[in-house]
Amino acid sequence: MADPSTYRPAPGAIPTSPGVYKFRDAHGRVIYVGKAKSLRPRLSSYFQDLAGLHPRTATMVTTAASVEWTVVDTEVEALQLEYSWIKEFDPRFNVKYRDDKSYPELAVTLNEEYPRVQVMRGAHKKGVRYFGPYGHAWAIRETVDLLLRVFPVRTCSNGVFKRARQVGRPCLLGYIGKCAAPCVGKVSADEHRELAEDFCDFMAGRTGNYLRRLEDQMREAAAEMEYERAARLRDDIGALKRAMEKNAIVLADATDADLLAVAEDELEAAVQIFHVRGGRVRGQRGWVTDKVEDVDTAGLVEHALQQLYGGAAAEERNESVPREVLVPALPEPLAPVREWLSGLRGSQVDLRIPQRGDKKDLMATVQRNAQQALALHKTKRASDLTTRSRALQEIADALELDSVPLRIECYDISHLQGEDVVASMVVFEDGLARKSEYRRFQIRGFEGQDDVRSMHEVISRRFRRYLQEREQTGEWAVPEADDPVTAEAITADAVTAVGARDEDGRPKRFAYPPQLLVVDGGQPQVAAAKRALEELGIDDVALCGLAKRLEEVWLPGEDDPVVLPRSSEGLYLLQRVRDEAHRFAISYQRNKRSKRLTAGELDSVPGLGETRRRALLKHFGSLKKLRAATVDEICAVPGIGRRTAETVAAALSSRTPAAPAVNTATGEIIEDRPDQAAEPVAAASQTAPSQETP
Repeated sequence: MADPSTYRPAPGAIPTSPGVYKFRDAHGRVIYVGKAKSLRPRLSSYFQDLAGLHPRTATMVTTAASVEWTVVDTEVEALQLEYSWIKEFDPRFNVKYRDDKSYPELAVTLNEEYPRVQVMRGAHKKGVRYFGPYGHAWAIRETVDLLLRVFPVRTCSNGVFKRARQVGRPCLLGYIGKCAAPCVGKVSADEHRELAEDFCDFMAGRTGNYLRRLEDQMREAAAEMEYERAARLRDDIGALKRAMEKNAIVLADATDADLLAVAEDELEAAVQIFHVRGGRVRGQRGWVTDKVEDVDTAGLVEHALQQLYGGAAAEERNESVPREVLVPALPEPLAPVREWLSGLRGSQVDLRIPQRGDKKDLMATVQRNAQQALALHKTKRASDLTTRSRALQEIADALELDSVPLRIECYDISHLQGEDVVASMVVFEDGLARKSEYRRFQIRGFEGQDDVRSMHEVISRRFRRYLQEREQTGEWAVPEADDPVTAEAITADAVTAVGARDEDGRPKRFAYPPQLLVVDGGQPQVAAAKRALEELGIDDVALCGLAKRLEEVWLPGEDDPVVLPRSSEGLYLLQRVRDEAHRFAISYQRNKRSKRLTAGELDSVPGLGETRRRALLKHFGSLKKLRAATVDEICAVPGIGRRTAETVAAALSSRTPAAPAVNTATGEIIEDRPDQAAEPVAAASQTAPSQETP
């Protein structure tokens, strides 16, 4: 525990300007980001008597080891920079909203030549129009099924669309009238895009004019005695009205607003947002968070607004920020937040608390949803928190650790009969997987199958980089190595470690040591890991191994394993960590092996990337024709310069052409195809000496 007085800025050193500040821990990790209208009084408040601080604030300042700040011109700039830093550094003491589930959205891919309507989850993509989010994917599909009768937009995948164009026949939806079938030319690309834009307009709430237009067309058809067309328009109007009924009118027509409600207790908070467009609830989403900092309802609202609107792409912000944002408490100060939202929208945004009428009643509904979400989350998580805490404590007791291992790293080796040997490193913090910290290794110190030697190499490389990054802070020095090979490896890893830092010195990759290091294996693997740590002079990291056969926990230097009960939560957590390391290693090894098996002759040409490889094969049609081409002919390909052309020609001329593929049924030699460059191994495997033609 650090004493805040040891890193307190000198009197008068803190400016009185607006700005953003960062607290860092002893490892250089940013643990808290905040903003202030005036930095001096805000930062000074953190260095008062610990007894006068909120318990969470006291924990933060005693965990920190330094503080720094950046001065900005306005409070709006401070708000924007604070959000950017929170997203970048992911500080442990800042409120971070996380989705309580993944919400599906209705997406229209206007960035494609033939836009497609589909269900999407996750981050928004450029050029795609989104509607929602919805509570369930089936709700989107029901709505789309009704609207396709009127707006027959393409919904098929790219593969199905491409296949239909090749065979000249549309899919079933094209035959039953729920797709305009642009794949076979029934409508042009411009006509299909117009359908997609009409679909988007209807989903955006501009429904009244469209319905009136259809009704006028229906009456005109009936007056002209075109009864079949009138009946078709009548059914279209009915389908649109049924789709509209799924989103009941809750506010006055043409009202665009987002309603945000917060339910909280001393430890956690839940946020619910209703998106109202055209007077109808078009979407709903919710977040939950731990209150790891001393923050009131107004502060939670401000953080939620940053999360809700700060991440939108530039072209989507005008649509994502509505004219009205209704909240239960106003951020303090209000003016910078309102100015920030107005800047995102491009016009004035009304941020306020509803006082009466329909908006206040709807806010009460949103508030009830937030309270139910918090209650449900606490019910689900209570046992989870208790179980994780018990598991960590059981591990600490079984391994006789001084404290519970809040950060656990696990390593596993994977290969296939000594080929493509790789290793994985997975990280669990507070009993939960932290996938952003996962790392993969290629074993490069030797060739062949030797799990023990591989484990020694991986642990050495991981902690050598850790020591190097510690050296950058001036706290530790990299130990000198007597072995020239080791010294060379240290130098190589040092370059990687230095390059792994941001311009502001923020450490990445291997900057933080674990409290517990777990290896997949028994005594030999544990001994190898222990030897690697001792060679680097590291003696403050606990180490154990988990053997698969009997799920025994092995400690370094012990002849007998530690046997945890089968019902032990600690053993279950170690198994999950080990299994995750095994899964991560296997997936990497398979991917590496797949790339090796499908590598073509052009893949190893230096300076030739994927784009130019494709351009060469597309231009010449096959690898055989490319091999026969001259340097001048290769230079004629767009993007290929003289030097690259010479390199390609030299590389192909120095290699023996692969044996031709043979059709085993007819004995016919299969001509060189454009895709053979990507599958030389598969082609060669089809040829046998007894099948060669004279």
